[in-house]
Amino acid sequence: MGDRLKDKVAFISGAGAIGPGWGNGKAVAVLFAREGAKVFALDIDRDAAEEVRQIIAEEGGACTVVQADVTKAGEVEAAVAACIAAHGRIDVLHNNVGIVVGGGPVEADEESWDRGQAVNLKSMFLTCKSVLPHMERQGGGAIINISSIAADRWLGVSYASYAATKAGMLGLSQNMAIQYAAKNIRSNCILPGIMDTPLLRNLLAEIYPEEEIPERIAYRDSQVPMGKMGDAWDVAYTALFLASDESRYITGTQIVVDGGLSVSAIAG
Repeated sequence: MGDRLKDKVAFISGAGAIGPGWGNGKAVAVLFAREGAKVFALDIDRDAAEEVRQIIAEEGGACTVVQADVTKAGEVEAAVAACIAAHGRIDVLHNNVGIVVGGGPVEADEESWDRGQAVNLKSMFLTCKSVLPHMERQGGGAIINISSIAADRWLGVSYASYAATKAGMLGLSQNMAIQYAAKNIRSNCILPGIMDTPLLRNLLAEIYPEEEIPERIAYRDSQVPMGKMGDAWDVAYTALFLASDESRYITGTQIVVDGGLSVSAIAG
């Protein structure tokens, strides 16, 4: 157990993993707790969030679980109110909720477009809308938003809604960073590249036969200049830095976590 987040309260949306292993939100929640934070774990899947709480509790940390749909304003407001009632403050808001919606503007239907906008971008707007007044009242805070390198480059896959929402997160995050800079509230984005998480494994399982999965994983590893995909812990340690006072003079920025993939794409 460390103390980089000692006595801080961290509100984490999408704290549960969607399958076996470590998703970004799950790793962030556990790491934050290990570093002394009181974690408020929010997820639409209560069982997934409860698994996180159990891990944290077994390690001697503090975690509260709330089930909520972050696309619905009332549920977000209720979750934030519950966190304030329990802890009196929110020092860190970590927005991790996201889905991948495939298809270009012609192939994708309106329903899938709207779903992507709601889950990926509207959820961030709603959590920030509810949390910012409390951060302003208490004199500061840190907001961390999980975007993607797909926000500003083609990655060989057509997913217009996903790319648009991840780009929207960058703009919203920077806008908040400047609006609230003088109030000691920082807002930053993490842009993961190709990461080996339960989300990726589930997507591959939906597309390919089971016997082809190892080959597909190996192909994705080969795309990365460092020779291997990253994992949830790479994102979590970046989030830890942005949540801690070590990054007190950093706001409105974007930290790429992709093993050099985006640089190689530009060079190519």
